[in-house]
Amino acid sequence: MRVEDFEKRDLKMYESIANAEELNEIKKLGEKLRGLKVLHVNATAFGGGVAELLYALVPLMRSVGLEVEWAVMEAPPEFFNVTKKIHNMLQGSEGDLSKEELNLYEKVSRENAKLLGEDYDVVVIHDPQPAMIPLFAKCGCKLVWRCHIDLSSPNKVFWNRFKEFLQPYEKLLFHLEEYFPEDFKERSVPFPPSIDPLSDKNRELKREEIDGVAKQYGMDSNKGLITVVARFDPWKDLFSAIDVYRKVKEQRDVQLAVVSAMAHDDPEGWVFYEKVLRYAGVDDDIKFLTNLIGVGSLEVNAIQRMSKVGLHTATKEGFGLVISEMLWKGNPVVARPAGGVKIQVEDGVSGYLRWDVEELAQAVLELLNDEKKRRRMGENGKEKVRREFLITSHLLRYLRIFDEIVG
Repeated sequence: MRVEDFEKRDLKMYESIANAEELNEIKKLGEKLRGLKVLHVNATAFGGGVAELLYALVPLMRSVGLEVEWAVMEAPPEFFNVTKKIHNMLQGSEGDLSKEELNLYEKVSRENAKLLGEDYDVVVIHDPQPAMIPLFAKCGCKLVWRCHIDLSSPNKVFWNRFKEFLQPYEKLLFHLEEYFPEDFKERSVPFPPSIDPLSDKNRELKREEIDGVAKQYGMDSNKGLITVVARFDPWKDLFSAIDVYRKVKEQRDVQLAVVSAMAHDDPEGWVFYEKVLRYAGVDDDIKFLTNLIGVGSLEVNAIQRMSKVGLHTATKEGFGLVISEMLWKGNPVVARPAGGVKIQVEDGVSGYLRWDVEELAQAVLELLNDEKKRRRMGENGKEKVRREFLITSHLLRYLRIFDEIVG
């Protein structure tokens, strides 16, 4: 399936937001690479950070002169059960694929090889789901694997199998250097993702837009709001987020918003959704806000803007772009220093990094009780995102990679 439903994006639209030197380099590289044919391939057009990034990145790449397309895999539901298992094993879970699971993974990859065609100069494959496709494709293109998960301590048994699928790739892009596989260090590049400040999820909102969302979902503006944005995934540890909220609730009258999108390539998410709901029990001050009840990008934006503190309790995290989204709204974030979280939140500057539930709760309370500190940290966080994690920085990193591999 080809994705073509993009909002307008042009580099000029970012001139009042992004760094001028960065924009100038983008223009020069865009002119040098004009006409370069690029294809992005991933598993889903909806849900999760990869699809969200591509909706902004593809039209922006086109605006600087590249010919860019985006293709989404076609696969049955059972394929995504297999790839979720792969995802977990690459992040350290025990196990291996059965012969039947491996055969399904190979069969679907072979069927999707036609997506690559023979007309592209560069093909960027995102994450494990389509990683095997190039093995079956007739494509003389340069191949890039963009990995959005934490590969720092994979299941060794499965990794020895999976790494063979990566041999055709010229470059491997990871959020952090600590994710580089030993076998591929020379081909690996640190490559943090980004947010689009003009998207519905991040653009400035009018007061009435925020108030409208608050009213629609029963949010009490007189209570402090703690917000966690995360998939229903075992690594996100939303049980700890509820524990933190309960400890804070002992001293402050607060609400907790658990905001999530249920993606069709994550069947395990529905299981954890039910588990977290049961753990929360009956508490009117815990709001589960998902696309199942109409929560989209604009609603997430409004919820983050009405929040006092962002919370993130993941024990494993590829990057955690929801951190930058919350910081961009001028709110400090209290989080576990997992994966890319620790390069977004500067401890004591734009939030706090803590592992223990009790310490996380104390950090949240400190910020709720000190409005001046909360605002100062929020301003610090927003400025860091402006410098390092906007989509223009992301675009520039891609252009540099393309320039390097096509010579």
